[in-house]
Amino acid sequence: MPAPPVLGLIPGDPAGIGPEILEACLNDPELPRNCQLRHIGRRAGHQAGHPTKDSALAAIEALEEAAALLASGEIQGIVTGPVAKRSLCDAGFAFPGQTEFFAARSKTDNFAMCLTGGPLTVALVTIHVPLHEVPRLLRREEIVRVGKLLHGFLRQRLGRSPRIAVAGLNPHAGEEGRFGTEEQTIIAPAIAELARDGDYTGPLSPDTVFHRAAKGEFDGVLCMYHDQGLIPMKLLAFDTGVNVTLGLPFPRTSPDHGTAFDIAGKGCANHRSMLAAIKLAAEMLASRL
Repeated sequence: MPAPPVLGLIPGDPAGIGPEILEACLNDPELPRNCQLRHIGRRAGHQAGHPTKDSALAAIEALEEAAALLASGEIQGIVTGPVAKRSLCDAGFAFPGQTEFFAARSKTDNFAMCLTGGPLTVALVTIHVPLHEVPRLLRREEIVRVGKLLHGFLRQRLGRSPRIAVAGLNPHAGEEGRFGTEEQTIIAPAIAELARDGDYTGPLSPDTVFHRAAKGEFDGVLCMYHDQGLIPMKLLAFDTGVNVTLGLPFPRTSPDHGTAFDIAGKGCANHRSMLAAIKLAAEMLASRL
């Protein structure tokens, strides 16, 4: 029998809740048993709730170690704990987030950020950029690219062709040009291209599309910008949501919450999102065997 795949686990910033929720997961009876688990990163020397440059550097070191282990084949997937992006930036981290880090280290250009949990799965066309830059960055080819990645992820999980809703950018999806023209000039042409190979509907009004998806009308929603997808996702599945990077040559997931320095070390952090991230990564590993 072949050895089970190895899933790396990074607690994130060691001054945040990452170490304690990871420890809770390792003691949870729901922890998946179809893969080996390997802890990555320094375990001691940091005070919970008190982030420092050293704790940020420890998080960066763990990310680099994980990238090296993935490249060498010693681990086959990774679950990353929460980090503070400002702390990482101040410590010299050259990426907007962990999503972009693993894409760069694996030399992956075609990647996207996806969140899944409860009744909702969303993928983002633009990620960590200021809101005022979104209209300028929104392009037909990017919508098509991310839409195809979302389709592949959902098809793998569902075992069938998924139904994907495409959100508009503007209020009421532009109201036929009255509130913006991006739906007519960029999003609709992208949907027409995507629809040649899948079931895509839109552009739909952002104020109703997530309700329709949560009720089961759609399997996923393609969103135009970061908070458009994350606000409804966290509202519906804050404790079980998972961030997954689409397009990487290995599974990479993380909980959908932050470091929560204010409650770190107090014993009240909920580990369910981290557990869900481990479960999804294990599921993705199993489907690749």
